[in-house]
Amino acid sequence: MRTWHSLFGALSRFRIPPWLYWSPTAVLLATSFYVPMQISGRSMQPTLNPDSSAWRDVGIFDRFRVGLSHDFHRDDIVALRSPENRDRMLVKRIVGVEGDLVRTLPPYPDSVVRVPPGHVWIEGDEPFYSDDSNRFGPIPAALIDAKLVGILWPPNRFGRLTPDVSLAKNGAAYRHAMTLLQKERSRKARVNSIHIQG
Repeated sequence: MRTWHSLFGALSRFRIPPWLYWSPTAVLLATSFYVPMQISGRSMQPTLNPDSSAWRDVGIFDRFRVGLSHDFHRDDIVALRSPENRDRMLVKRIVGVEGDLVRTLPPYPDSVVRVPPGHVWIEGDEPFYSDDSNRFGPIPAALIDAKLVGILWPPNRFGRLTPDVSLAKNGAAYRHAMTLLQKERSRKARVNSIHIQG
């Protein structure tokens, strides 16, 4: 019969590769804190996956703050589970939070909706290609998995998403930034965030 000492001695001869030793930490970080996700589809154009790019965007999403403190707000781009198919992830923008009055877009049957408690109104930046709240209504905020922090890939789009309107006024980058600003103004004009008490 082997003693604990001899068993520990036999196990200590095996050398654990460094990548295997640190892999639980990497898995914890990737599943609980920040997670990269490839963004597919056209629903968030031109903000994400613009036609001017040959690559699909890969974003870094903050899962920790969303899970811990529900840190998401109006205008944040979030990854969420589809209310129609929990196995499918969507990337959309939060247009309205609880209490907001939102002027909807077709095909939603009502022209105005008050976002109920514990829900958000989400939309794609390109409504013609987006399955969003205009189709299935306000969604439970619990479906939000993470929020977009920045772009990892392609390299020319690396960093945070902030339109730079100080670019040369005749370039494609300027037109792209102006399109984003125009869509943002149009989106904000459809939301009344004055909450009525009572």
